Amino acid sequence: MPSSRIAYLAGEYPAVSHTFILREVAALRAQGLDVFTCSVRCTGPAHHRGPAERAEAHATFNVLEAAKNPRRLIGAQCAALKKPGLYWKSLRKAWAMRGPGLRATIYQLFYFLEATVLAQHLKAQGATHLHNHFAQASSNVALLAARLAGIPFSFTLHGPADFTDPRLWRLDAKIADAVFVSCISHFCRSQAMLASPAEHWSRLHIVHCGVEPARYDAPPATGKGLLFVGRLAAAKGVPVLIEAMPQILAAHPDAHLTLIGDGPDRERLQDQVQRLGLSGAVRFAGYQSQDEVALALARSAAFVLPSFAEGVPVVLMEAMAARRPVVATRVAGIPELVEDGISGRVVAPGDGAALAAAVCDILSAPDKAVRMGEAGRRTVEAEFNIACEAKKLAALFQGEGNKA
Repeated sequence: MPSSRIAYLAGEYPAVSHTFILREVAALRAQGLDVFTCSVRCTGPAHHRGPAERAEAHATFNVLEAAKNPRRLIGAQCAALKKPGLYWKSLRKAWAMRGPGLRATIYQLFYFLEATVLAQHLKAQGATHLHNHFAQASSNVALLAARLAGIPFSFTLHGPADFTDPRLWRLDAKIADAVFVSCISHFCRSQAMLASPAEHWSRLHIVHCGVEPARYDAPPATGKGLLFVGRLAAAKGVPVLIEAMPQILAAHPDAHLTLIGDGPDRERLQDQVQRLGLSGAVRFAGYQSQDEVALALARSAAFVLPSFAEGVPVVLMEAMAARRPVVATRVAGIPELVEDGISGRVVAPGDGAALAAAVCDILSAPDKAVRMGEAGRRTVEAEFNIACEAKKLAALFQGEGNKA
């Protein structure tokens, strides 16, 4: 058995909206680390578009699926109770970390039961460290499971959902328990600092999510195709982009928009497209694999992300790696990635007219668009290359952070 064996946990893995986790796991393995994956919930076939996703789905341990087996759940309790002091101490920790309200209390008890099942699996697999992505429910499970398994715990902090209710998700307690916290941006780290005492700030490290630049490299674009990739949900601001399309089409009648992704707002967005008479100019492409997204980027002239809330979107990195000028909104960590007027345009969120004007600015000046694309490519190669970021993360795992 290797001396270091790292377990990775996420709420859903593999998932089309979280390919950066799959990419990070692969990069850590390439660094020589022994990483195995766990997921709270089992993802369906729609999330397994490519061979890498299918392979990971097959190899990933699904906590809830295991916990639904009464024998497995009872067996996990019995195993954990062999160390009664640790069991009750962990249960008290779960109780202390509960959010406000009865619903949050009940869910926290469920998280504890899930944690006992995960802890048993971690011990069986010889895990020496548990790392979790995001600071919400799966992080509650991870913290408790690591305690029960007697191994260190760490997590990657993303935002924006991680920050919407820090009292509910008890960021302070998780940072206090973690040997390190991987923050994806300076903005993200500042929010973690806001939620924790100063004596814990030294364990907050900036490790960007990253991409493989070679996967997305493409020649300068031709045509006037616009691309959006993301979940069709409120936070992504897609109605603003659709609202901007008539203004874009007035200046560039041959422009067209492809929306890759799916989500709860798809039907509403399709109705908006129909109502505005844009059916011939806007296409809904559904979920796509990493390779399919790379191909769509190569065929597009510009990438547009009109989000209301973000961390540092990996899909923007992918677009910039493909030498595509990007139009994004001035929220959270986006300005740390996109420099307005240099690698793309950054506009106020929710402003359809400004979004349309920025898109038209790019479509009207092909030479400038090429320069923006080249600048974006250089930024990603220098600061958001997954191989480089995985080295930083590997060093944290090997050094177990610097917990005081």
